[in-house]
Amino acid sequence: MSRIVDKVVSADGTAIAFEKQGTGPAVVLVGGALMTRGASAELAALLAGEFTVITYDRRGRGDSGDGPAYEVRREIEDIDALIAGPGGGSAMLFGMSSGAVLALEATARGSAVSRLALYEPPFITDDSRAPLPADYVAHLTELSGRGAYGDAVAYFMTAAVGVPGEAVAGMRQAPFWADMEAVAHTLSYDGRIMGDTMSGRPLPVERWASVTVPVLVGSGDVGDPHMLAGARELASAGDNFTLRVFPGEEHDIAARSLAPVLAAFFGGRQA
Repeated sequence: MSRIVDKVVSADGTAIAFEKQGTGPAVVLVGGALMTRGASAELAALLAGEFTVITYDRRGRGDSGDGPAYEVRREIEDIDALIAGPGGGSAMLFGMSSGAVLALEATARGSAVSRLALYEPPFITDDSRAPLPADYVAHLTELSGRGAYGDAVAYFMTAAVGVPGEAVAGMRQAPFWADMEAVAHTLSYDGRIMGDTMSGRPLPVERWASVTVPVLVGSGDVGDPHMLAGARELASAGDNFTLRVFPGEEHDIAARSLAPVLAAFFGGRQA
């Protein structure tokens, strides 16, 4: 199946790289921390038989540009540019991890979204794990500001993901580490998107009261307990929110488990 690689220009003049494949209603896939558009390639291919699937490099990553100063609203404008251009004026969104929270924010702020699917927004809403340090974003910004990109990735892995320090030390020798360092400066962007939702306090669900479209909130049942707890809490935000638990799946869900559920939801069918 052919894939079209192109760019759209966001409201602040930043060029955002995307790929488009398939035919049918538009679906934009919004990646999480450290993800570039290639990370969603398998899922996009599985959905492309029924939908026009748009994957993109979030600003500061891959082939996309970046602005001089980061603001969450700029990333929402990037999504709006994708919806207005290759999306044809309206689209459905799937957001993964912190990308789920970005997709949720875009919908809440009025982006032309008709359906919204989210997988494991990494909320910390209880005491099942430690909250993020209060200076988490500031520390990431400081590390990236002085070019310590490997240290920024290591800090994200230990403080946010919860990987033991000794395991991270081994990861730094792996070939994929360089790819993560290349986008490490955007980790603080995801931290700002998350805001105070990783503090161990209940979710500010009123923040998303303007979301009236159907929302599917997914989580695995064998991963970190706080992921499922956060998904359950978000899914209770309104009658238009539905929880879907994926048996045997963790945060890194298999595309073949996710794709049929997304296809049914985006197609208005029962999964």
